[in-house]
Amino acid sequence: MNHMSRYAADHALEARLAGRIAGALSACSEQLPHDVVERLRFGREQALLLARQARAIAPGDASVVGTSAQGTAVLAGFMPWVQRAASVFPLLLLVFGLLMIDRWSMREQVLAAAEIDAQLLADDLPPAAYGDPGFAEFVRSDPLP
Repeated sequence: MNHMSRYAADHALEARLAGRIAGALSACSEQLPHDVVERLRFGREQALLLARQARAIAPGDASVVGTSAQGTAVLAGFMPWVQRAASVFPLLLLVFGLLMIDRWSMREQVLAAAEIDAQLLADDLPPAAYGDPGFAEFVRSDPLP
């Protein structure tokens, strides 16, 4: 069964079901109180008014979401390359953000190392003393009372 005949069969089945439901509702409507019938009439008129307004929208003002032949949602009015660019843009933004975070982190590490180096060079103690095992033991020991 091809796609069109299946669609026609589904449409016919839906039409029969809608006819049966409408017939059952019409048969039961004579038993309803007058106020319920009036509320239903008012609701039906409102629904028809909204349907007319929806059909009266100009083609340029229509919804930008449509469906393709395969049944998937597509943005109407956009060229395919714009759709591809719009789908790739968040990925590019994410990669750019990650690169900026990496650069910022590297810069912070370099600044911290430069600050330590500046303190070592400005100290009275020569840098060679920090590598001496005796000095390391002196730093770890408790100060004299």
